[in-house]
Amino acid sequence: MFSSTEATNKEKVLMRLSQRNFPAPESGTAAVGVSARSVVEAEPDEAVPEVIGASLERLDGPAKVTGTARYAYEHPVEAPAYLHPVQATIARGRVASVDTGAAEAVPGVLAVLTHTNAPRLASTEDAELAVLQSDAVAFRGQFVAAVVAETTESARQAADLVRVDYAEQPHEVELDAAGGTLNTRTDNGDVDAAMASSAVTLDRTYTTPMQHNNPMEPHTTIAHWSGSELTLHESTQGVYSVRSVVAPVFGLEPEQVRVLAPHVGGGFGSKGLPHAPLVLAALAAQRSGGRPVKYAVTRRQMFALTGHRTPTSQRVRLAADAEGRLTAVGHDALEHTSRIKEFSEGSSTASGIMYAAPNRRVTQRLVPLDVPVPSWMRAPGHCPGMHALETAMDEMAQACGLDPVEFRIRNEPEIDPISGLPFSSRNLVECLREGADRFGWQQRDPTAGVRRENGWLIGTGVAASTYPTHVFPGSRARIRYADGRYAVLIGAADIGTGAWTALAQIAAEALEVPFDMIDPHLGSTEFPEATVAGGSTGITSWGSAIVQAATVFRDKYGKQPPEGAEAEGATQPNPDTERFSMHAFGAQFAEVRVHADTGEIRVPRMLGVFAAGRIVNARTARSQFLGGMTMGLSMALHEHSVLDSRFGHVVNHDFAGYHVASHADVDSIEATWIDEHDPHVNPMGTKGIGEIGIVGASAAIGNAAYHATGIRVRDLPLTPDKFLR
Repeated sequence: MFSSTEATNKEKVLMRLSQRNFPAPESGTAAVGVSARSVVEAEPDEAVPEVIGASLERLDGPAKVTGTARYAYEHPVEAPAYLHPVQATIARGRVASVDTGAAEAVPGVLAVLTHTNAPRLASTEDAELAVLQSDAVAFRGQFVAAVVAETTESARQAADLVRVDYAEQPHEVELDAAGGTLNTRTDNGDVDAAMASSAVTLDRTYTTPMQHNNPMEPHTTIAHWSGSELTLHESTQGVYSVRSVVAPVFGLEPEQVRVLAPHVGGGFGSKGLPHAPLVLAALAAQRSGGRPVKYAVTRRQMFALTGHRTPTSQRVRLAADAEGRLTAVGHDALEHTSRIKEFSEGSSTASGIMYAAPNRRVTQRLVPLDVPVPSWMRAPGHCPGMHALETAMDEMAQACGLDPVEFRIRNEPEIDPISGLPFSSRNLVECLREGADRFGWQQRDPTAGVRRENGWLIGTGVAASTYPTHVFPGSRARIRYADGRYAVLIGAADIGTGAWTALAQIAAEALEVPFDMIDPHLGSTEFPEATVAGGSTGITSWGSAIVQAATVFRDKYGKQPPEGAEAEGATQPNPDTERFSMHAFGAQFAEVRVHADTGEIRVPRMLGVFAAGRIVNARTARSQFLGGMTMGLSMALHEHSVLDSRFGHVVNHDFAGYHVASHADVDSIEATWIDEHDPHVNPMGTKGIGEIGIVGASAAIGNAAYHATGIRVRDLPLTPDKFLR
């Protein structure tokens, strides 16, 4: 029933990818294809080995490790100019005056843009993207000017010489737990009455801080105008998402915007939608004398310009009967948003479907503040929300005198508690039981703070994971046969997750041909439309389009297609989404050691067991799960964007101050999964895996820290001072 994360579906099939290259592009396109050229050793009766589930090496791996994979900023363009911005030093107010004289005198400066001379945008409906269109300042770090120059050095030097005077206004940047406007609310039954009458109750508040995405590759753009046509080499999670947003901002038809992103160095949600830096680069290219403009957002600038995870304050109320069965679940989440653009994290969402209870209230409140615009960060909503819920479940299990694993199993719902629909598949109980067995949970002493070795207090904890399964409509794929090979074209973005390889595997199975006959082409608006790589929907959405294209191709040409044979397919509507509730689930286990004298916390061991439908590539799937769990560890121990309320900016806006997990923090992390068959979710039976790995990881660590010390920390991150009470 359970699958090894190292083995292929058929261990006797040994895949060794010995040669890969980038095939010649279509006319007018960049070279954004990857060839699947492999040596296949198989049994004599296996002419076409199974590839779905196989642990295949990444097609783009050699290009990345040899430095030949081009990221956005590295694309060669003729005579590029360089951009450096000037950012607001106040949190709210207006630009009173700008002196650009000294900046314009710097050798190599081509233009200095301000709100007085920047090109006018066709649409300023999205206030985040209304760059240099007025003198208003909505948050500290907002663009107030920009320099275009011959070199990055001269652009930065000139930007430092721009003098800006402000008419400052009072600002608010602190999240007040007593404030907020109701954004969403779901009610079933009467939570207040259940809290008043139940045998065991819990009413606690948990907080998570502001956090920032920090992908290895920062946000980068090369913008180039050719008449009324705009070409963008962009670090993005969706080339078509960029086109659909940017075109109306500049008053263009979608076909006038060409976007290329063959390789992306991580995104974690922050590159899911265009942000102000892209618009600024395109504006600057209109004042560069026809030259392409390059702009790489610096690490510090990312803390104001490319989104963040909102801080949360979450009140969780649980009630249970004497047997430990929940009678009520209440989850009220408070978050901040920007005054100029609303964004809701949706932290309380997962509490609607996790556990059975006849009474339920799930609410979301937002507080508009003078802060940069929040945006997606890995597993938005579910990540901070499940930290609060799963920490509360641990506290409630203790109050009920039950083992935390058993308490969760006891409150497993038979149907979706909100919609009333059956789950298409729900193997949380299996994940909990398998994880407990693998982790050695049965040997756990339930008493907190009693196990000590050489001055270290040792504990273990558990938490559940979940993430919804969606397929976004709108993706199309094209399959073309030539020279004995199948080109698969789709405008999807591989943000480092292995989409090049996984989509080739899906195509090989759908076409019933060997994997090494597939040449995927991704990352360009020259290819058929694809939805964003976000919400754990990439493979499910793009793969569905590829399966449909393969079906059309085979129906039309059979298994011996003529030279030049071609077919297209699109993601099809799934009627089962109206009949089933679709989610992935998992169980996270952690061992924590806390030094009794210093409060130093270490996590020597983590285990994740997941039920996420059919796994396409065992190697890249394991990488995704481990990456999510590591990011959850980082959230638990380190990540905290410290906002100075006096000035409205994040003070630890670099890797020196904003700590993320390093090798020293990660010891043994193991991820595995259940072989889950779910025919309802999509033609491949897959569920998204990019985000579920982070969900619940921080709660498992926090619960283990409590078990080690007897000290319950309800405010992330878990810093040493919190264990020295």
